[in-house]
Amino acid sequence: MPGDLQVEEQVFGGEHHSGRVARPLWTAMKRGMLGRCPHCGKGKLFGAFVKPVDKCEVCGEELHHHRADDLPAYLVIVIVGHIVVGSFMAVQATTTLSTLQHALIWVPLTIILALVLLQPVKGAVIGLQWALYMHGFGDEKDEFESN
Repeated sequence: MPGDLQVEEQVFGGEHHSGRVARPLWTAMKRGMLGRCPHCGKGKLFGAFVKPVDKCEVCGEELHHHRADDLPAYLVIVIVGHIVVGSFMAVQATTTLSTLQHALIWVPLTIILALVLLQPVKGAVIGLQWALYMHGFGDEKDEFESN
């Protein structure tokens, strides 16, 4: 009876998929990365280091329902890991630094890169969600599946 099962397809995005006006994806992500409202690009996105404001003070776009959760941290780990591990391997192959010298270089660099990248990456994720009408940005209630 596999042919009898009805599966509702969940679609994110703009006019091509859902009949809604497409929002500029890369512009929204760039605005978020710069700490600005993904809608207008003028209002501040963050009220604290990684705490987004509830709504934009310029255009009034509600931002409180974003669901960035842990994705920005995971992305930062991947980015920083590639930079630091690749750089470490290149330095290790071309120099004769001691373990202590490596630790004095790579530990602070890892911490600094993670702190510098966390807010821009979280802003880009919020901009992505806004542009694709995800998690309440499309005026529908975000519901959980019950199985």
